Order: sequence, then C-alpha cells, then structure tokens
Amino acid sequence: MNGPDDSGPGGPGGQRGQGGPGGGDGGGDGGGRDGVSGSGSGRPPRIPLPRASVEDGGLPLPAAPAPDLPQPLRLEHPVLKSLLGAWALAACSAEETAAVEEHLGDCGGCADEARRLREAVGLLQRPESLDLDPGLRTRVIDGCLTRRPPRIPVPRWAQSYDAETARLDALLQDFGDAEWHAPVRLRWFRGQEAASRRTTVAGVIAHLLAVDGLVALALGLDDPLETGGARDADGARGTGADRPDAPPGTPARRTEAFWAGSRFPPTRSVRGPWREQTHALVRTAAFTGGEAEGAMPVSYGGFELPLRDAMLDRAFECWVHAEDIAEAVDYPYAPPAPRHLHGMIDLAARMLPETLAARRRAGLAAPSHHTRHLVSAGRPGRSLRLEIEGSGGGQWLIPLDSPAAVGSADHEVAHVALDDVEFCRLAAGHVSPEEAAAGQLGDREAIRDVLFAAASLSRM
Repeated sequence: MNGPDDSGPGGPGGQRGQGGPGGGDGGGDGGGRDGVSGSGSGRPPRIPLPRASVEDGGLPLPAAPAPDLPQPLRLEHPVLKSLLGAWALAACSAEETAAVEEHLGDCGGCADEARRLREAVGLLQRPESLDLDPGLRTRVIDGCLTRRPPRIPVPRWAQSYDAETARLDALLQDFGDAEWHAPVRLRWFRGQEAASRRTTVAGVIAHLLAVDGLVALALGLDDPLETGGARDADGARGTGADRPDAPPGTPARRTEAFWAGSRFPPTRSVRGPWREQTHALVRTAAFTGGEAEGAMPVSYGGFELPLRDAMLDRAFECWVHAEDIAEAVDYPYAPPAPRHLHGMIDLAARMLPETLAARRRAGLAAPSHHTRHLVSAGRPGRSLRLEIEGSGGGQWLIPLDSPAAVGSADHEVAHVALDDVEFCRLAAGHVSPEEAAAGQLGDREAIRDVLFAAASLSRM
C-alpha cells in the first residue's frame, strides 16, 4: 500500500532508482522509501536525530534536565525518636518515613521501640469477628434456589425456624464438656415480676427439645417425652416415659418432666436428639405443604397457635436461648436476619391484644375506662401505635379495649417506640417493662399495660 508521499520523485510520477532525494540507490541521506525498506543495500534504516528549530539557530536541542529527586532528610536522633509514634501510626510524610526507616537500620534502641509501637498499634485496632454473618446462610440458600428451585421447598413460615436451629447447632458443635455444663439462668416474666430457673447449657437444649415436641405432636411425629428422648451419660433412657400420667401440655411442665426423667443431668448427648428433631420438623413442614396446612393448630396447654405461628414462636425461643448460651460461654451472638426478626416481632404484636385482655381479666391490668364505647368485633376502637425501629421493625396499631376490635389511627391514644432487639428482649422476659428503653407519648396507663403485656408473652 502506498504512503502519502507517492507523488514525489520516488512515486508514480518519477523514475525509481534515480539519484534524486527519493531514490533508493543514490547518495544523500538514504532516507527514502527504498532506503527504509533496505532494497538491495542491506543497510539498516537510519533513525534521524531531532531537528533543531529555526529559533535555536540550527543548534541541537539541549539535553533534558535531570528530575528533581527529593533529598533525604537529615534529622537528629532526638527528632527521629520523637517521630516513631507517628511512624507506627503511618502518619509521617514520605520524607519523614524514609528518614525514620533509614535510622532504624542503624539504631538498635529505636528499632526495638519501633517494633513495640507497631505491636501496640495492632492491639488498638478492633479485631474482625471470625463468626460468619448470620444472614450469610440465608443469602447462600436464596442464591442457590434462584438457580435451581427446590423440588420440595421449605414453607416460608418454617424458614426462620430452619435458620435459627442451624445457627444454634453451629454454635454447639465445638463445645467441650466444660461448656455443656456451664451455668445458664432461664428468665421470663410472670404476673407482675420477673422469674428465673437455673440450669446448664445442656439443660437449655433439653428444654428446647421438650417444648419443640408440642409441634412434633401436631405434625404426627414422636414426642421426646414419650420416647425417652433424654439419655444419661451411659446412654440409658430416662424414666420420663415410665410416668403413669400422660405428658404434660404446657412448656414449663414438659421441661420439668423432661429434666426429672433423666437419670443424670443432661449432657452433650442431648444435642443429637434435639438436632434430629429439628431436622424432622423442617422436613415434615416441607412435605406438609402450603398455607392451608400452616393453619393446623398446635396446643400449648393453655392456648393454641396455628402451625405457621408456632414455628415462628419456636424460632424466637431458639434465638433467645441461643443468646443465653452464648452469654454463658462468653461468646458473641448476632440477632436473626431482618425478615426473620420482623416475622417474630409481628407475631408478638398480633398476640398483644389477647394477652392484654387476659391480664385485664386476671386483674393485672387497669380496666377499660371506655366500656360504654366498646365496639363489636371487626370495628375500630382505642389503639396504641407500636413503632419498632431497626431492620426488623415496622408499625402496628394495637387495639386496647377488646382483642376483637381493629386498631385504628383515628382512635390512636398512645404511641410507643422501641428498638427491634430491645422489644424482643422485652417479649422474652429478659428486660423488665420499667427498664425497657421506650419512647412514650400519650395515655400513660395504656402504655404501661401494653409494655407489661409484651413482657407477659414470655414463659419458661
């Protein structure tokens, strides 16, 4: 392909090989096209020097000046020693850093002090937790399910129980005998005051196993109290199955019966039956199916919950007692994933009207001052706005005078605001109503009754 200067003497308009400036065999510079291509001469192409401008008088261009390199600082020993703290914090300038590091190669005393300062800076930095993000499992599973949907999916109302039992099982997997026998105090709220029961980490797992048995019964699975799910250290079955009376129905009585039915206090051997039961509950819930089956009643002795709410309740208690265990062994434990936490709070908010009415019937809450304005079921009535802040929060209107009434913004008489985890700890009986950090506005009596009703949701 021809270049742009083909019209010159060496181009189509002239004779190639002539001694003109563009010729390949002539004298002169040899800088024409044939000179570049080396046709017939075998000479390497010449690289021309830069041409001087007219203003330079035809003289060659001057050499480029050498770059100005920063000269190292020359500092006295006391000054360099005073810079060691800033150097350890990486707060020195480039020149100071170079001067300090050059000095450290010559001064052993400063080198030792610099090493100690660097180690101290490392202690000042907050170490990153080695624990996995509590939402990681949910995100991984969700990502997998977007690529390949499950053949038999876990119902949405059982997913929080699946996640919380898996988190607790991960916490337990590395426990030694000392951790399994660490003392734990179960706490809840009864009537107008706090209550507690002392046990161990293994005893807490036995408690969860016994109460989860209520859901197992509703799903047609074996009851751990009837099958002797608790085993002593020698592997022998406890005597709980030999009791002449049927297994008790309330969570507290079931737990006491389970503990009493073991020949020895529960040990690490309780983890196996608890883990197998949690897997069986999730698997059976998946085979059970959708929302219609989620309405199946689960008896708690004194009251009933639909299966979907019972699974939320069990997830909530699993998280609360996992925090009890983590506190007993001095280990951090994060709250549930936001959507699971929101579901737990929503269940508590939906249970508040009936709990408030029960406390009123028992004389533990002030009677309604608006009995002449009581409304029929499904109609709006006096309401309290419950505002829960945080990633799992939201707002709920709680009817005050009747559980059958509907919360109404037009009939709002009070407003309470709490943090999501703080509200859950109140509902778990771990924070008293008087100590709950709540923002309050409006009818003080209604606020007090609702806070005490929230604490009364807790149980052993």
